[in-house]
Amino acid sequence: MAKDELRIYNSLTQQKEIFKPNVPGKVGMYVCGVTAYDLSHIGHARAAVNFDVLYRYLQHLGYEVTYVRNFTDVDDKIIRRANEIGEDPISLSNRYCQEYLHDMDALQCLLPTHQPRVSDHMEQIKDMITQIINNGFAYPADGDVFFAVDKFPNYGQLSGQRLENNRAGERVAVDSRKHNPADFALWKAAKPGEPSWESHWGPGRPGWHIECSAMSAQYLTFKFDIHGGGIDLIFPHHENEIAQSCAACQESSVSYWMHNGHVTNNNEKMSKSLGNFFTIRQIIERYHPLALRHFLLNAHYRSPLNYTVFQLDSASDAVYYIYQTLQDCEDALAAFQEEIPKEGVEQNGKTIQINPADAQECINKLRSEFETKLSDDLSTAHILTGAFQDALKLINSSINAVKKKQPKKQKQQKQKQQDQQNQEEQEKQQKLLMIQSLVEVTQEIKQVLSILGLLSSSTHAEVLQQLKERALKRAGLVEDDVTQLIEARTIARKNKDFLKSDQIRADLTAKGIALMDLGKETIWRPCVPVEQQPELAVLQDQPAPPL
Repeated sequence: MAKDELRIYNSLTQQKEIFKPNVPGKVGMYVCGVTAYDLSHIGHARAAVNFDVLYRYLQHLGYEVTYVRNFTDVDDKIIRRANEIGEDPISLSNRYCQEYLHDMDALQCLLPTHQPRVSDHMEQIKDMITQIINNGFAYPADGDVFFAVDKFPNYGQLSGQRLENNRAGERVAVDSRKHNPADFALWKAAKPGEPSWESHWGPGRPGWHIECSAMSAQYLTFKFDIHGGGIDLIFPHHENEIAQSCAACQESSVSYWMHNGHVTNNNEKMSKSLGNFFTIRQIIERYHPLALRHFLLNAHYRSPLNYTVFQLDSASDAVYYIYQTLQDCEDALAAFQEEIPKEGVEQNGKTIQINPADAQECINKLRSEFETKLSDDLSTAHILTGAFQDALKLINSSINAVKKKQPKKQKQQKQKQQDQQNQEEQEKQQKLLMIQSLVEVTQEIKQVLSILGLLSSSTHAEVLQQLKERALKRAGLVEDDVTQLIEARTIARKNKDFLKSDQIRADLTAKGIALMDLGKETIWRPCVPVEQQPELAVLQDQPAPPL
């Protein structure tokens, strides 16, 4: 895919635009991170995961990406929480920065190129404020410094907010020292019990908005490609960033502003202030981090995403199916490791065919559909349906065929020598083609999963076991409980007590545990919990009535 086919929705122009970086082959991207005073919730996870996919995809397209995601470690909320528990604000913030990184690692988010913190960039912040004052866009007032929005004619260009709509006292308390009620703080004078730094205007600390302007300029210069964050940051945070940066440097510009939608709970924005949030840590105790990541990607990043247990259950089930298919394929190919063709290897002087036609068509469709969706403004919604599911089905349908191609030595020994050689050669060629097809399709699936951040560094078997452990936790069971219920069901079936055997299966299914009969053996796997409706129930173990 050509790089110039990537299209991004620009919040500034409110339209999709073909992505063209300022420097060919290189991308500068700044994403607003968290204010570190508590464990992060899944709204924070959504922003991190979506911009992680953008980071991965830009790298996949061949760009050299400088990705900056900041930590706000100096803020009113941090100071308030620290005072409540009697901890130093910087120490508290550092602790929650580490917790956030732990959560990001669990969600398989790549580390950004830079992760600057406010407390480490005071000199850059103070220098920028000085430049803004010198350029006539800000004024000191009793140890504070305010940005004069009246001096910046383009204020409101990102959000559409008009100054006349910001009437005094409606958003913040009226401050008589302000020239305009909408003026905002670049520097706040020190107050008792708060951390402070020395400055030309007296001891104090930065306002919220100036930090991102200063740190983005430090790592990406005043002119860079992508600035991202949650939709709630458009106003006032990002609006104020534009004003500050342009006031400090006339050449300042961000080419593309990107904003992800809210995560909602019962269709209400999930946030700490409303108290209706779930932390990342709470979710991944009960669901595999890959299931949470899958859930977060199963909607377009600009759309609202409503949190429900059913959606998480479905995401977990989808991840289990993916990894079970990969594990089954790995098991099926294990017997043929020495015979799996390597790239460029020839047999009898002839290069082995890459794939049979159906496998190659599957790969082409998967690659085309995946890149078409991601290049259309990072459209991850339903990206693991369609051609991706077709690829998984192809693998599953091929596995049995590959198993049938395993050599049967005893039978071969009874054949005549010539017939045996002919048959072996024919079977070998068929087997090599089938094996190579499975390898190629599996590699393409893993490529898709890798770009989406859904390819675990753990083995497939380990991921499946982790998924099963969390399913048991959600069901309130342990492995021995399920084993005993399977044994009880087996006895009931032998006694033709199908009502009891069906009830055991139904009770487990309602808890998210599916029983599967494989010959004489019964195994279990996680599933989406299904409440049984007695009037619609079907006795699955009951023999069919005679015709």
